[in-house]
Amino acid sequence: LDEPESLRALRAAIQTRMPKAGMPDIFLEVMARTGFAKSFSHLSERQATVEHFETSLCAVLVGGACNIGLEPVVRPEFAALRRDRLSWVSQNFIRPETIAAANAAIVAAHSRLDIVQHWGAGEVASADGMRFVAPSSAIHAGPNPKYYGQERGVTWYNMISDQFSGLGGAVIPGTLRDSLVVLALLLEQETELEPLEIMTDTAAYSDAIFGLFWLLGYRFSPRLADIGGAKLWRIDRQATYGQFDALAWGRINIALIRENWPDLIRLAGSLKLGHLKAAGVMRMLQVKDRPTTLAKALSELGRIIKTLHILRYIDDRPFRRRILFQLNRQELRHKLGRRVHHGDRGEIRSPLRQGQGEQLGVLGLALNAIVHWNAVYMQEAVRQLGDAGTPALPADIARLSPISWRHINFLGRYDFSVPDAVANGGLRPLRQPNSEWDF
Repeated sequence: LDEPESLRALRAAIQTRMPKAGMPDIFLEVMARTGFAKSFSHLSERQATVEHFETSLCAVLVGGACNIGLEPVVRPEFAALRRDRLSWVSQNFIRPETIAAANAAIVAAHSRLDIVQHWGAGEVASADGMRFVAPSSAIHAGPNPKYYGQERGVTWYNMISDQFSGLGGAVIPGTLRDSLVVLALLLEQETELEPLEIMTDTAAYSDAIFGLFWLLGYRFSPRLADIGGAKLWRIDRQATYGQFDALAWGRINIALIRENWPDLIRLAGSLKLGHLKAAGVMRMLQVKDRPTTLAKALSELGRIIKTLHILRYIDDRPFRRRILFQLNRQELRHKLGRRVHHGDRGEIRSPLRQGQGEQLGVLGLALNAIVHWNAVYMQEAVRQLGDAGTPALPADIARLSPISWRHINFLGRYDFSVPDAVANGGLRPLRQPNSEWDF
């Protein structure tokens, strides 16, 4: 789409007004605005009562999100930033359920901003994977030369709404197909947003997933590669579709769907009510790598929905643009994620799936904090421009993006000084062999 001069001027005006900040500044400010620190409870499920807990929590979150560990944020002269305090916070407060609760608090506050209403109502979301090299000793790490070269890796599969807020993520092996992961993220996300349409790329598509989403009341809208060679299906064998007769040569087995309809409804109900997890669906749909009768019926149903989607995708240009626009938001979020997660060459060092999930969960929390912080100041910049007599057009505001980082410092501040004793020719004290630093 062409960009009007008013949009370019608005972007430039906002960018020049965005204050400069570092990751600790953003975490502490968003923490104060949303109160997400209260979501981090102790393993005993009690709230922390130590003094300056928010500062300690912020340091741990920065170390995890930036993949730099605790060492760069330790300050022995401050009690809240001592190594023992940060280790205690990391071990007792950072876990998947507290991260999810904190994300939900940020997403709720973000959706209430006036400027966010120009970007979407929260009814559309997209899902895609972000690849990370992982230790070869990680059991669930998989090979994939395209992404990992000669090494092994994992995928952080995450979901973002049309309001630019992340709705959750999961760590999966580097070679696993994404279809059921999309469904799991959608059904198990804990924010107040309830997306009804999910957009993905081709890797997350299968006939069965079209059927499952339709049964659950969602619209599955993937961007399909090589759509010109896609197979179209018909229900009525005797019907005449004109020029489509040569294309719609697949035949839907309606009898199979009808015979298994009660089981299909029970499957959808079990997933919707949480009695069955999406990860357990595969056990019901195939036995020893062979599809069950229920899986075949689900695929037949999905082919009907897939055919309708393909026809609309080809015929409806604004629909194609909406899908591309949402997927571009996801790609931009992943670019920001690479900038944040810069330590250790951006690689995951933990060999355990739980440790990887916690670290990448903290990364998702950091991305949501940045997006919300940017949106707050973008809204203030728009208000300031309006007070100055140059109000922004709603159509231009709708095309702004809070995923920007030119004004954010991810690399920290460096201290170019040495102790007086060293400056006078002395030596730094040697470490004790059994000091707490080694642990």
